Amino acid sequence: MKRIFPACLLLALIQCICINLVEAQLTTTPSGGNKKAVIGERIGLTDILINYDRPGVKKREGQIWGALVPVGYSDQGFGNTKQAPWRAGSNENTTIEFSTDVKVEGQTLPAGKYGFFIAYDPNECTLIFSKNNSSWGSFYYNPAEDALRVKVKPVAIDKSVEWLKYEFIDQTDSTATVALQWEKLMIPFKIEVDVVAAQLASFRRELQTNKGFMWESWMQAAQWCAQKNTNLDQALLWADSATSTTFGGDRSFQAWSAKAQILEKLNRGNEALEVMKKATPLGNIFELHQYARQLVAQKNAKQALEVFKTNYNMHPNEFTTNMGLARGYSAVGDYKKALEYITKAQAQSPDPVNKANVEKSIKLLKEGKDIN
Repeated sequence: MKRIFPACLLLALIQCICINLVEAQLTTTPSGGNKKAVIGERIGLTDILINYDRPGVKKREGQIWGALVPVGYSDQGFGNTKQAPWRAGSNENTTIEFSTDVKVEGQTLPAGKYGFFIAYDPNECTLIFSKNNSSWGSFYYNPAEDALRVKVKPVAIDKSVEWLKYEFIDQTDSTATVALQWEKLMIPFKIEVDVVAAQLASFRRELQTNKGFMWESWMQAAQWCAQKNTNLDQALLWADSATSTTFGGDRSFQAWSAKAQILEKLNRGNEALEVMKKATPLGNIFELHQYARQLVAQKNAKQALEVFKTNYNMHPNEFTTNMGLARGYSAVGDYKKALEYITKAQAQSPDPVNKANVEKSIKLLKEGKDIN
């Protein structure tokens, strides 16, 4: 028993030394003088992140594509694959990550983090998104782990790029092109996201959190759907939650307005008007004025005049409400009455711009023309 303890202690000491040696290794620059880089972009609500190492041309012009980066697949003399694509960078394999499902060159790719490889060809490159994102380089590349392959054409560029880089170009609200650039070649591929689907998924997820205890959140989701003319049936349910007593939105003009907007989109205009009749006493002077102007734009002059009158009764003889009644009476063709109220508004004009607009409107009314 006495001889066992020294052996155990020696083994523990060796293990401790080995661990300390590993932990004591200092951080150094990447091998070969290459540079580590990260680039990311948000398209809609989709975050895209690329991690890669940047090799340099280093006076090897004309020896990059088809030489240093071989055509097709190659045996790198290490690992367990004899058909390895290029790692699309240097050192560790390049990775690309998507926070939602995307389309790459028109083909669907689920959300996730992927190893990114390229089988280079001067006429058509094969881009490979691998489920294996943690291996070093492409020494252990296995085609069975491919999540997606797409083909793209490389593009010659005039100005040489010394250090390999990825860049997001040709961006729109729902798309962007990722361009790998090195020496005098660019390999671009287009990424497309479903902005509407991602936004709706985000709404559904967040409304189940603490944000769902506020009527403003339900109203925001409902309003967005109304503006995009999408998901209207569910948006109406969200508007019902926004206007419920549970969250306090039953006293909000904005919440009821959002519900009315959705009813309009669903071709339920009469119900929308009834909702707004309920909402009118809750609005402030500017909310009511804007709502009445919307009714004028919708050619609902009589209803607009009633809202302008309600606003005037709640806020009598103010610039905004005098102008409102002028617009309301003008909309129904009573220019004499409109002149009566716009004359009052003229004396109350808060600034030169409003004063000039009032004077222009007075001239139109005197000529028998609508000011709206």
